[in-house]
Amino acid sequence: MATSTVKYLGGLRTECTHLQSGTVIHTDAPTDNHGKGEKFSPTDLVATAYASCMISIIGIYCNEHGHAYENGFATVTKIMAVSPRRIGKLVIDIDLRNNGWDEATIEKVKRAALACPVAKSVSEELELEITFNV
Repeated sequence: MATSTVKYLGGLRTECTHLQSGTVIHTDAPTDNHGKGEKFSPTDLVATAYASCMISIIGIYCNEHGHAYENGFATVTKIMAVSPRRIGKLVIDIDLRNNGWDEATIEKVKRAALACPVAKSVSEELELEITFNV
């Protein structure tokens, strides 16, 4: 079964529909690549998906191991590279403070996050700077 559809809207914009839920995301090319930058760009979505996946995997880990998880927030900075144009670096700052975890749990949560499916799906050439604030 297909996951999504992507329709070109003109003006370097697309409409992406998640088929199972019907959720719609619009994209726009970034200003540094001929677009208006008024919506997520496709590479913004990849960068954001990386942090979203990490935050979600932490939730799965905590649910499976009986740990409270009420506070998770990430800030993502995407840095583009050239020749070829691609995501060159991601700076991800994850705030996990105030979850009441001990040091052993914190280390396990970090390992789980770093092994998320998106992390395993992107190029090994992608430079990462990931900070966990706990």
